[in-house]
Amino acid sequence: MTEDLEEFVGDRTRGPRTLPHRAWLVAAVTLAALVAAAAFRSSTGVLLEPVESEFGWSRATTSGAVSLNLVLYGLTAPFAAAFMERFGVRRTVAVALVVVGVSSGLTTVMTSAWQLWLLWGVFIGIGTGAMALVLGAVVANRWFERHRGLITGIFSAANATGQLVFLPVIARAADGPGWRWAAGIVAVLALLVAVLVSLLLLDHPRDRGLLPYGADPAAPAPMAAASTEPPARRAVRTLTKVSRSWTFWALVLTFWVCGWSTNGIIQTHFVPAAHDHGMPATTAAGLLAVVGIFDIAGTIGSGWLTDKVDPRLLLAGYYLGRGVSLLALDAVLAPGVEPGMWVFIVFYGLDWVATVPPTVALCRTHFGLTDSGVVFGWVFASHMVGAGVGASVAGWVRTAQGDYHWAWLGAAVLCFAAVAIALSIPRKPVREQEPVLTPLS
Repeated sequence: MTEDLEEFVGDRTRGPRTLPHRAWLVAAVTLAALVAAAAFRSSTGVLLEPVESEFGWSRATTSGAVSLNLVLYGLTAPFAAAFMERFGVRRTVAVALVVVGVSSGLTTVMTSAWQLWLLWGVFIGIGTGAMALVLGAVVANRWFERHRGLITGIFSAANATGQLVFLPVIARAADGPGWRWAAGIVAVLALLVAVLVSLLLLDHPRDRGLLPYGADPAAPAPMAAASTEPPARRAVRTLTKVSRSWTFWALVLTFWVCGWSTNGIIQTHFVPAAHDHGMPATTAAGLLAVVGIFDIAGTIGSGWLTDKVDPRLLLAGYYLGRGVSLLALDAVLAPGVEPGMWVFIVFYGLDWVATVPPTVALCRTHFGLTDSGVVFGWVFASHMVGAGVGASVAGWVRTAQGDYHWAWLGAAVLCFAAVAIALSIPRKPVREQEPVLTPLS
């Protein structure tokens, strides 16, 4: 019984605690912030057509705003840690949520395309970027010694959770009262979570005299890193160092394709593409929500496989299957949900972020524990740049050709190229946690 209670011990001087460790509350609030950010990112595909119909804007115009959002979301991530170090996690996240909420609310009174680009693209892109995977990584590393991997996996699935919970609600609001109600839901959600973050999120366990969950009370208390190098400068320095390695560029290129083939083309354009084939937008949004369900299972399963299978082979298999699925998408799109569509939805859900665990593992293997987090931040940035470019290209294809056929085909070709790139990554062990660089030939 005593050992069970010790799981909840955080303060070495106050004896056993009967309440859950504060880390679990911090994790719950962090998850709420990540879900709120995901709610907007998953809603854009539903809002494209209503916005275009009201203002007469082309698919290229609206897709361009989404692309800017995705690019800034990714590019903000490597530097988000610098703001958290300087101003604290709670303050950074609360401000980011307010920016997302206010910007989403202001879209209800916009009248020009430049306002869409400014609000959807710039402000919400930066706001959600401050709550990207780096937020989950910071919270997991600071607050958890035990179950850190599990918590990181849960945070990684937050995008799927937001998509699952809010996408059908947003779709029904856009189809019923109107797209402004849908944007309002996102605004209210973000502002409510900002209040929650301000009240309950702590920057560090030591702020309450606690140890991370599962930490040994007999071990020395963890101290803050005493680096004199600004985090932003370190991010740039690390990029300069690892840019000499083919492994880094291979991971950048494959994750760029990952972003193109998920957030860029499916999350943004699946709903309007299905509607082109006569499927109601609410039905298509429901299918994307199902993708979110299988995304959670796929993330956990991929993490388990990464511990047992060569990560390079996993990446090659994921991209190969994704490419084949995209080739078949035109054939399964129909006014109703046919069996072939269910096969596509289930596979794409399992594969959606399955690429993350093997990519993280390869970063750790080739660049060491010290730099792997920053390296993955840059690799993740490439993911969102790929998503932004993919969203714009698909929008241009739809505007020029009247359908998405060549958009699916182009994405499939990129996935097949990613298979070859993944297999080109050398399999080398890390040496004493130092980066193992493979020089470019």
